[in-house]
Amino acid sequence: MGKHTTRGTTPRQRQRPRPAALPIRSTVRLRRPVDLWHKPALSAAGALAVPDLTLLALGRLDLVLYTSAGAMCALYAHGRPYAARARSLALVVLGMVASLGVALVCAATVSSPALLVALAALVAAAHKTVCDATGIGPPGNLILTFISSSAFFVPQRLADVPFHLALAVGGGAVAWLICMAPGLFRPHGPERAAVARALEASAALWRAQGAEVLPARRAAAGAVNAAWHTLFLVPGDGTERGHGTDRGRGTERAGLDRLLVHAESALAAEAPHPGEADRCASLARALRRGRALPAVALTPGESREVAGVGAERRALWEPRRPAPDGPRGIRAVRDRLRPGSPLLPVGARVAAGCALAGWVSLAAGVGHPYWAVVTAASLYQANTTLSWQRAVQRVLGNVLGLVLFLALLPLIRTGHLAMVLLALAFQIGAEALITRNYWLGSVCVTPMALLLTEFGGHLPAGTLVHDRMVDTLVGAAVGLACCVLVTNRRATDRIDRALAEVTAARGAAVRAAAGSAAEGTGWAGEAGRSRDRLALSLVELRDAFEVASGEWWQRALPAERVAAAEAEGHRTLALLVRRTAPVAPVP
Repeated sequence: MGKHTTRGTTPRQRQRPRPAALPIRSTVRLRRPVDLWHKPALSAAGALAVPDLTLLALGRLDLVLYTSAGAMCALYAHGRPYAARARSLALVVLGMVASLGVALVCAATVSSPALLVALAALVAAAHKTVCDATGIGPPGNLILTFISSSAFFVPQRLADVPFHLALAVGGGAVAWLICMAPGLFRPHGPERAAVARALEASAALWRAQGAEVLPARRAAAGAVNAAWHTLFLVPGDGTERGHGTDRGRGTERAGLDRLLVHAESALAAEAPHPGEADRCASLARALRRGRALPAVALTPGESREVAGVGAERRALWEPRRPAPDGPRGIRAVRDRLRPGSPLLPVGARVAAGCALAGWVSLAAGVGHPYWAVVTAASLYQANTTLSWQRAVQRVLGNVLGLVLFLALLPLIRTGHLAMVLLALAFQIGAEALITRNYWLGSVCVTPMALLLTEFGGHLPAGTLVHDRMVDTLVGAAVGLACCVLVTNRRATDRIDRALAEVTAARGAAVRAAAGSAAEGTGWAGEAGRSRDRLALSLVELRDAFEVASGEWWQRALPAERVAAAEAEGHRTLALLVRRTAPVAPVP
């Protein structure tokens, strides 16, 4: 364990564990919907509709589980540029098919339900750790675990496994095509959305006053860093066709680079500037509406007032590129899963919680123990507090979802077409509501999961509702208990590493800020990489501190050191932005 020092405390006080608060009100509070939620919703609905309606026409809805395994992959990677999305989706489909294959082979060869639960728990733990290590994003491990856990308990013959996997591959191919299709019409949509979010966060920072400034600065730094990461995934060879207005460059990427630099200039803000806030908001609206890229044309006077950029910077321009050093791809994932990684205790929680939940469900005589496994797997978030919130949300959403299922049962039992259409409607509803709060999305997810069971054969409604309710309560109670008992003491060690990285990145940024434009574009590129490194390290420090703050029975955290490092880091970042952010030349 790393050692931590906090000013004003004794060594005994610094090491004394303390329990984290478990909030209630914020757990059920509704948020604003996430932008572009309709993209994964409609993509998944379309990917499910094609095989579902085909199987309906063939009278083989009992095969829906296998086609859905591939089709549900349409929920992933919508925030990535299309070239990166193509690779990410292919890997998600491959992971889904591999997980399904393991589950089906086990279902065909293992007769012990208790052993099947244990195997399903191990697969769920692998999903959690790999998804967190790769940063695949929403919906994370949940869809993979839901499909594979269900498949562990589907009666299966070994000879049928290849055909069922082929159906999953077919569903995945449909999902891939549907998710890539918008690229034919708006090839730069994902990166435009990322830059628009950064501009909107910068607008909020330009308006912030008093106590609002620091949270707004953190949000803007995070949004700008995420947008740069998105743009770095876009090919930068200038061959892509765009409609940007940058003279002499003529590419969408170059125009988005300049708009993002403009958004980044807010990090150097020293006072509110409503005019610049309105300008950033207007630029964001233009990007979201698919208009031609607006020019960022500032007069020299505006440049000094708004961004603090000196005259020597006005003519400087070098497209930003990611730093060449550091592991990437599989090597990066492997490094994140090295011994001592904070992801490993979370994986251990998932394995223990899912196994115990499934075994308790079996002992209670429930006929669908995989629902308890999935419930437990869905709880495990970055820390205990977030896992507690997810447990409350899961129970609340499932109870209301069961009420909705019972209310719609007469319509569901009218025929298979009604079932298919309702499943598609629930899929869209789940994606529309889950960004407001997880419990609200679960209201649609629960009846959709029950419908998936219905496709394989009708069961008494009372049995379905009883099994789902018992498994939900068992999974939530046992999963949360394991979360509390399997503590993640490595969360504070992550803060130590993040503090060290901020210190190193800040030193490099100070040296870069001391440079001069006379050193040429090579200096500008190095300064840009220092700026990226510092911004990323500040985002990582904030995330590490928030994760550790919500961990159960954690040692006292170095809150003052974190606050000081953040303040110094953001001051240095602002200085470097002033020195290096180029201003788009006036047309």
